[in-house]
Amino acid sequence: MSSNTIQRVASASMYDSAIRNLSQRQGALVNLQENLTSGKRVVRASDDPVAAAQAERALTRLSRLQSEQRQLELQRGVVAQAESTLGDAIGLVQEMRQLLVAAGNGSLKPEDRQTYAVQLQSLQDQLKEVINRKDVNGMPLLGALGSALAPFVGPVSGAADYLYNGLPGQAGSQGSGIAAQFDGHAALMFDPQRDGMYGAAISTTNAANPLSGRQFSTTEVKVEHPELIPRNTTAGGQPYAYQVVFGATTLNADGSYDISYQVLRDDGTTLVGPTTIGNLEADKAQELPIGFTDGGASFSFTLKALPQRDASGALIASPENGDTIDIAATSSLMGTLDDVIGGLRKAGNSNAGIQAVGQALAQVDYAMDQLNNVRGYAGELLNRAERISGDQGSRAIQLEADRSRAEDLDMVKGISDFQNASVGYQAALQSYAMVQKLSLFNYIG
Repeated sequence: MSSNTIQRVASASMYDSAIRNLSQRQGALVNLQENLTSGKRVVRASDDPVAAAQAERALTRLSRLQSEQRQLELQRGVVAQAESTLGDAIGLVQEMRQLLVAAGNGSLKPEDRQTYAVQLQSLQDQLKEVINRKDVNGMPLLGALGSALAPFVGPVSGAADYLYNGLPGQAGSQGSGIAAQFDGHAALMFDPQRDGMYGAAISTTNAANPLSGRQFSTTEVKVEHPELIPRNTTAGGQPYAYQVVFGATTLNADGSYDISYQVLRDDGTTLVGPTTIGNLEADKAQELPIGFTDGGASFSFTLKALPQRDASGALIASPENGDTIDIAATSSLMGTLDDVIGGLRKAGNSNAGIQAVGQALAQVDYAMDQLNNVRGYAGELLNRAERISGDQGSRAIQLEADRSRAEDLDMVKGISDFQNASVGYQAALQSYAMVQKLSLFNYIG
């Protein structure tokens, strides 16, 4: 019995199977062609859901990086403008300092001091414009943690002749950005408990011995532990003012004289009781250290005086009974400039001019240091922006590489796969065509 069996395959079924296989090969070839033309291995999420999710995450992070980079560029532009503004302010203050040094010359006439006062006023007006500059969005460059459109206002009435119309403090920088506004209060304003800036003004209540013609001035007031300076709670928390009052003089047998003084606070408190300075000689320059403490803070300065004798040999004492030294906190650089400009205009003698200039120079130098500190911080922020930009560039390259690995096509492999699929499809078409030609009817005679 024969074991051979004959299996009959219907022609229609065979053709359907062949057509189905050809369609699958054609679809695969079309997909490979789409991959080649798009340059992507994953064209649709269904091609590889995991790779598509990785690519989408990388693109989202890239978009956020680009947004942060645009914001950083805006911030960098504002900081560069602020740094330039601070440089302009420093240049103006340097010019004013040079004028102050020249105005302190004891040989100047009153009209010469008037000329210097006019020049200083012009530079101060320019400085007012500079420190209230705004960025391209109309926000003040020195607005600190928030301010009015013009942070610096004045002069105004009251103890603080210039005000900072804002919230002092320096805004912090984030990991992807930098601060775009600077603390104008720290740059140009004086806080007694932070800076310890006090000025000394000389006056007299003794009409018989006016200051005119006498050599009588002080050095700058130095303050140690300014954070301990008390404030007058009954006067809105303003710092106290002080007054050194000189009393009666006593002539000695050798021609010298003694004088007493006391230090009073403006609320009537006596900080230093009557203290005697002895053996002051005529025609001999005196440098008398004077100091006092209040609330743990120490105040000190040196009194420079030259007692003289007139043509008749009578003593012209300096200091003299009725002389006073008023010591008060200075609120700002602009207030200092107002004081020295007014002092030069009113100075009827070189002694008053020297006193006004001497006090202003110390405060201008301190303000210059403050401006340089804030400008240095602006420069550091620009450097920080460069570092952030470099870091973001590196991250962008890494994210682009992650996206590319997830969805981009290896072109060499893609071309090879396409060629293989193309050859296979051609072979399938040829075999199908050859089978289609075969028929039993071709052999029936």
